[in-house]
Amino acid sequence: MQSNSKTKEMFILRALEKILNDKEIRRSNHSQLKRACEAALANTILPNRRMSFLDQIRKETSEAPDEHEKISDALPLPKSGETNALTTEKYFLPFELACQSKSSRIVVTALDCLQKLIAYGHLTANIPDSTTPGKLLIDRIVETICACFTGPQTDEGIFIIKKLVPKVNNAFHSPGVQLQIIKALLTVVTSQHVEVHEGTVLLAVRTCYGIFLASKNLINQTTARATLTQMLNVIFTRMENQALEAEVQAEIQSTSESKLSNGTDTKSVRSLKTDSSESDIVNESSGERVVPEIIDMILDNVMSEVEGKLAETQTNNSAENETQSVSSSITRIPSQESMDTQSENDSVVTAKFTHILQKDAFLVFRSLCKLSMKPLPDGTPDPKSHELRSKILSLQLLLSILQNAGPVFRSNEIFITAIKQYLCVALSKNGVSSVPKVFELSLAIFLALLSNFKLHLKMQIEVFFKEIFLNILETSNSSFEHKWMVIQALTRICGDAQSVVDIYSWALPPNQERAMKLRGLECLVSILKCMVEWSKDLYVNPNTQSTVGEQQHRETDEASMKSHGGSSNSLHSSESGGNKEILDSPEQLEVLKQQKEVWETGIDTFNRKPRKGITYLQEQGLLGPTHEDVAKFLHNEDRLDKTFIGEFLGDNDEYCKQVMYTYVDQMDFANMDFVAALRHFLEGFRLPGEAQKIDRLMEKFASRYCECNPNNRLFASADTAYVLGFSIIMLTTDLHSPQVKNKMTKEQYIKLNSGNTDSKDVPVEYLSQIYDEIAGHEIKMKNPISKPGKQQVNNEKKRKILFDMEMEAISTAAKNLMESVSHVQAPFTLAKHLEHVRPMFKMAWTSFLAAFSVGLQDCDDPEVAALCLDGIRCAIRIACIFHMTLERDAYVQALARFTLLTANSPIMDMKAKNIDTIKTLIMVAHTDGNYLGTSWLDILKCISQLELAQLIGTGVRPEFLSGPGHKPPDPSSKEHIGQTSSQSVVVAVDRIFTGSIRLDGDAIVEFVKALCKVSLEELAHPGQPRMFSLQKIVEISYYNMGRIRLQWSRIWQVLGEHFNTVGCNPNEEICFFAVDSLRQLSMKFIEKGEFSNFRFQKDFLRPFEYIMKNNVSPTIRDMVVRCVAQMVNSQAKNIRSGWKNIFSVFHLAAGDQEEAIVELAFQTTGKIVMDLYEKQFPSMIDSFQDAVKCLSEFACNARFPDTSMEAIRLVRACACSVSTAPHLFTEHAGMESDVAVLESDRVWVRGWFPLLFSLSCVVNRCKLDVRTRALTVLFEIIKTYGDTFSAHWWRDLFKVLFRIFDNMKLPEKQPEKAEWMTTTCNHALYAIVDVFTQYFDVLGPLLLEELYSQLHWCVQQDNEQLARSGTNCLENLVNSNGHKFDEATWDKTCQCMLDIFNSTVPSSLLTWKPESMKTTAVIEQNGDVGISRGILKRSSYQENNINNSDVNLFNSLTIKSAVQLELIQTIDNIVFYPATSRKEDAETLALAAADMTGSGSLTECQREEQGMYRLLSSPHLLQLTECLLQSHRFAKAFNLNHEQRNLLWKAGYKGSVKPNLLKQETQSLACSLRILFKMYCDEGRQQHWPVIEAKLLAVCQEALEYFLQLQSEGHREAWTSLLLLVLTRILKMPDNRFAVHVSRYYPLLCEIVCFDLKAELRSILRRVFLRIGPVFHITPT
Repeated sequence: MQSNSKTKEMFILRALEKILNDKEIRRSNHSQLKRACEAALANTILPNRRMSFLDQIRKETSEAPDEHEKISDALPLPKSGETNALTTEKYFLPFELACQSKSSRIVVTALDCLQKLIAYGHLTANIPDSTTPGKLLIDRIVETICACFTGPQTDEGIFIIKKLVPKVNNAFHSPGVQLQIIKALLTVVTSQHVEVHEGTVLLAVRTCYGIFLASKNLINQTTARATLTQMLNVIFTRMENQALEAEVQAEIQSTSESKLSNGTDTKSVRSLKTDSSESDIVNESSGERVVPEIIDMILDNVMSEVEGKLAETQTNNSAENETQSVSSSITRIPSQESMDTQSENDSVVTAKFTHILQKDAFLVFRSLCKLSMKPLPDGTPDPKSHELRSKILSLQLLLSILQNAGPVFRSNEIFITAIKQYLCVALSKNGVSSVPKVFELSLAIFLALLSNFKLHLKMQIEVFFKEIFLNILETSNSSFEHKWMVIQALTRICGDAQSVVDIYSWALPPNQERAMKLRGLECLVSILKCMVEWSKDLYVNPNTQSTVGEQQHRETDEASMKSHGGSSNSLHSSESGGNKEILDSPEQLEVLKQQKEVWETGIDTFNRKPRKGITYLQEQGLLGPTHEDVAKFLHNEDRLDKTFIGEFLGDNDEYCKQVMYTYVDQMDFANMDFVAALRHFLEGFRLPGEAQKIDRLMEKFASRYCECNPNNRLFASADTAYVLGFSIIMLTTDLHSPQVKNKMTKEQYIKLNSGNTDSKDVPVEYLSQIYDEIAGHEIKMKNPISKPGKQQVNNEKKRKILFDMEMEAISTAAKNLMESVSHVQAPFTLAKHLEHVRPMFKMAWTSFLAAFSVGLQDCDDPEVAALCLDGIRCAIRIACIFHMTLERDAYVQALARFTLLTANSPIMDMKAKNIDTIKTLIMVAHTDGNYLGTSWLDILKCISQLELAQLIGTGVRPEFLSGPGHKPPDPSSKEHIGQTSSQSVVVAVDRIFTGSIRLDGDAIVEFVKALCKVSLEELAHPGQPRMFSLQKIVEISYYNMGRIRLQWSRIWQVLGEHFNTVGCNPNEEICFFAVDSLRQLSMKFIEKGEFSNFRFQKDFLRPFEYIMKNNVSPTIRDMVVRCVAQMVNSQAKNIRSGWKNIFSVFHLAAGDQEEAIVELAFQTTGKIVMDLYEKQFPSMIDSFQDAVKCLSEFACNARFPDTSMEAIRLVRACACSVSTAPHLFTEHAGMESDVAVLESDRVWVRGWFPLLFSLSCVVNRCKLDVRTRALTVLFEIIKTYGDTFSAHWWRDLFKVLFRIFDNMKLPEKQPEKAEWMTTTCNHALYAIVDVFTQYFDVLGPLLLEELYSQLHWCVQQDNEQLARSGTNCLENLVNSNGHKFDEATWDKTCQCMLDIFNSTVPSSLLTWKPESMKTTAVIEQNGDVGISRGILKRSSYQENNINNSDVNLFNSLTIKSAVQLELIQTIDNIVFYPATSRKEDAETLALAAADMTGSGSLTECQREEQGMYRLLSSPHLLQLTECLLQSHRFAKAFNLNHEQRNLLWKAGYKGSVKPNLLKQETQSLACSLRILFKMYCDEGRQQHWPVIEAKLLAVCQEALEYFLQLQSEGHREAWTSLLLLVLTRILKMPDNRFAVHVSRYYPLLCEIVCFDLKAELRSILRRVFLRIGPVFHITPT
């Protein structure tokens, strides 16, 4: 201790003596200092001993050593007692005055002495300062030391050099003084003997900080920086150690309380005290050496560092340094003003610190944060400027704090809040600095935060990524250094990256570019590999699959209902789940995924048209229909645009108003201040601009506020609240809008609100508070920060200006965001769910793609190419796993493009990277085949082109290189192209096709679709078609034919269409290959057989049918027929549904013009019908219709008549098959159209009807001989098998049979039509009548009316032959079946005859007139009209005036006249049987002749009654006679109208003979008379005799009167038979009837005698007159 005392004396004595010996002490301004020093040396303080000041010091420094030893604290306790305090302060006085001196040497001496006294523990100064109450002497000492550099401080505790320059002493510029200050302050802060806190610590740090900035001496600058680092290290280490000790003490205390015995506790406490005191002793004893050693070490390091730097920069900067030393006098050091309105007494400071050391650390930390926020001067900052150096130093110090952060700093809420409020905001400014060093330090700090504090900084990290990193990478104006540093940072954190964007948008020098590309690519690829690894459990390797297919995994997004795309709420699994969770069912996940997409669409729609968005979400069922649901949605959904929410709520529409009311009612303003409530109200939306909308919103707000606060004393009613709320909105606009120049004063605002509603004003104090609050804190509704658009700038200066502008905008946005989230508690959750990969990849896939594409495009470096290909492969895997179609397609297309194997790529430019790309593409196809979907197209296109490249590379097909853009390949390209034929590539490609059997059901279909498309492109190549893919199609068909039928049918649906197309290719070679391949595949497929009612074969064989139908090449058609024939010959037993296609092919062949095709097809068909139908008809029954249709087509081929006849014969054979196995049709219900068909009708629908219909088609289509044969067979089959037909079958059949007559309804060539009618129609009509006759019992009731209608239609046509056929058929039908007619049938029959009569009366004969009659003129010119002249004139008229319409009319009239005659004959034949009447007339005439010669009598021979007379009732017969008489009278009228007959004759009607209707006139009358006379004599009709007699008398009288009018001899001769009939029948009457008749006709008979009659007629007339005598008793008998 004695030596210790001596040391202390020596320090003080030497320092005082050195000061007094300094020559500067003589100056007048140092007089006070000199006196103080002398007094200290010369005078004594205590009486009696004359103890000098020096002795006093010795005494004090030697007192109470034991006390120090006992102190357990780390720092010595202050000395007690006023004497000691006073003395210590006294001997400090000379040094304080020395420090205030202007002499550098004096200041250095004083500082050195103080530093040593403190370092060796001789000066603790832990006593109150007499000059400043509340402070300790050590605080005054530190201030004295600092004042040597800074002078007095500002109130804020921040020093501003600019203000202090006049007051700074001369020592300011001395490097020695600066260095001594640094040593002294480091000693104070790091010493174990003194204790400084709060402002004093801050002052020490700031002073060193200021020296670093102000000093021009490089050694001092570096020493100051190292000192600051050491100080901070001590400050934060002490804080951590204290917390650790407190924790240990707490543990010991809790242990001691829990012990039963105190002995153990006492020991432990004693041992701890012993330990700590020992430690203090060690510290104190070594303290004399520790601090100087630290300082010396710092100085040594600094010296060596500075010497190196000086040697390095001396030659470069000597001139510059000279200028700087003269001109750059220090003007100011950046002040540490706060960036916001809060001062040191903010929320964090006033929080409770558990120890003063925590407060020290906090104050230093915050001070550094604020220093780092100081703005830099405009323009490019000078590297030596104080502002820039200050910023860099503060960031370096902050980085050191963060990197060495202990547990307290990392976890204490005070420091976490400080980081959020100060450091993050500071980083948001510095993170966009254009100065590389500042930017680099900011990034380093961010990485440190991410490493140690990410659990507390979720929102802040998001802001950094989105607003700073990505913007810097995106902008084209940022420098290489900035991008490089960002990429370096991203590379370090790539495992957690959520999005990375394009890093190649700005051109760089080559060396920099390559380095950055490689680094960036490594980063990107590592991110993708992390994603692949994370989601590997979802991946299914196709090479481990069976062909049945694997159940598809479906993706979802757990956070689909969240407003932000983070992972905070997406975890539901336990911690032990690793990186995988048990997924819900795929259906549930799919629903969630779809819901998310619907939500996003709805929100997007809302942000354009709110009403539409709400309607959409309600229609989708995601948003409830009620107003409450919509209001909750507006409250809770953060993604909605606040402006549109405001517009929607403010709308005057009733629905919007109701939602707005509900929206406000869902807010709780209870116990809230009015302004706070208004802020809360306006947080959720932006107020609309329209005053009426604001009015509605504020009105409801006021109402709701009063409702929530019924006991508030401010507002008498809601009106008051409404007015006040509105006024606050106005005040906010007024005070904070830049457009308002004259701002409202507080007095004006109070006045505005005075005299409010309900006679109660709001208190003035409250209004004043509102004004102050709004003035200080605007009710903000933030606008989104718009980012500057991208623009390419070549000028470096311009680019830098633009970059600075962009960074300023980004900084503002980032700072606002940082401040807004600084108080938000957002827990950072570690991801566990593998589905998180999907949203991550979706966010960044375009940027990945652009990066890899640029890398492959622009660089031939194999390292770059390998990274890019690796990245693309990983990206494809991710897109595949999560079924992201768009993304997958984009990557595969990019990969395909870089193979140079796409359509327009220059294949001769192939390089090593392109070969690697090809290999990557093949690898993707092999490993990800199940997921590739439509991307198979791009891959298979490349593989197709690869085959072409192989052909070119081996020199097999050089012609593919010909073209306008072709250039000869260079040797290296040739070598690379040659590599495409390497064994590894060929095997890998082959493995894709052989491996197709392992693709799942959906994947194989996509694979096949793509392969077919590529095949079509190959075949469409003009001039050089290739069949590579077509061959592969055949191969994969073989491989995959073993799949389950469900999958195979889907595959063949695609392949079949392809074979259809290829089979019709113009190139016969291609078609031939396709058909032959199809044959081979079909044979293999049919070998497998097929169960009944399946359709696989039918689908498989359809391409044959299509090719046959659409390919016009005879060679190919012949090939198709041969293939199908071979199939029939070899596989008939296995064919089932395929028969339909076979017959369809033969049907198409049947119409061919090539004999070989027709012959082969017909032979095979004949074999089927004659042989196979006998053996396996049941299995072929499904195709029976197709078979007869096919035979029908053979029959209709006019080129081969023999085949036609044979085909009809085969149809006849088919009928036998149907008749022998009707039960097969009944049992077989598997046909498509059998569902609604009754069992009993199946044989008709699928057997008889198709067969008969096909024959009717032959009849309608073929030439005479074939159709006649077909008609014969048709009716032969009907007659043979008709007894098995049901009634409704007949109805169907006759619809078909009547269609035979439809040919007359079509306008065809006259000769063909005439031939048709004279042959087929007659044949058909008679055959129909035969059928009717054979099956009349069934057909009569069913179809007679329809038959009569058909006959009626026939006789109405302008065709004589058809009309005659109709009447003949009617006659045959009635004569054949009349005995089966009932009364109703006779009614129909008679009505039919009447209808025919009425419709065929040629009435136009009486009315026709020529268009221009010239008859009168002719008579006037020529006088009497002679016959010869008349003939001449007729022909002239005929030539000049007849036209086409008259010709058609005359033809029609001729036919009608003929039909009338036919019908008269038909009635006669029906009533009396054919030829009966003619025989009767002949007999009558013969009898009359015999009577004339006297050789016979009038008795006629009796004959059997064969006609229908007996079956016809009297009314029916009278009907017919009336009809006949009408016809007679029409003919009579025409024959008497000589003028009309002349007109018609002249017009050319009936040729050169004057037209007449003599036959109609006589035959109709004769028929009616026969009927009447027969009825008159019929005993069975006695009841009708009076009617008959009256009718007969009238008719006979009319006839005789007409005969007397006849002028022409020929006409009278035609009536001879009629008169013979009448007179003969009268003669046969009994006397009473004879008398009645003769009395009626007597005068007329007398007149007839006058005519020149035929001898037979005269003979009969004589007999009549002879009989009159006896009958009337004139003569005896």
